[in-house]
Amino acid sequence: MNTYHLNLLQPLQQKLDAFEINNIQLANFLCQFIPDSCPFERNIQLFGNLTIHIPPLCKLNPLYEQLIGLRFRALCYLDEHSS
Repeated sequence: MNTYHLNLLQPLQQKLDAFEINNIQLANFLCQFIPDSCPFERNIQLFGNLTIHIPPLCKLNPLYEQLIGLRFRALCYLDEHSS
């Protein structure tokens, strides 16, 4: 079942992998929109002691690798076109 689910997302994954960044405004938007670290990871403390650690769950997202790659390409574009 999991393989079938991933095959449904394959066209979207391919589009994200092939997406070209062609201007600075788009690159800036992507860098701001796609976080550089998982926003769900948390340490919960009670009375100053670590009680619960919630691990990063972003890698469970089937589009995680494509989004991180897109953010990296946006950062590279900004680096190449900055004055």
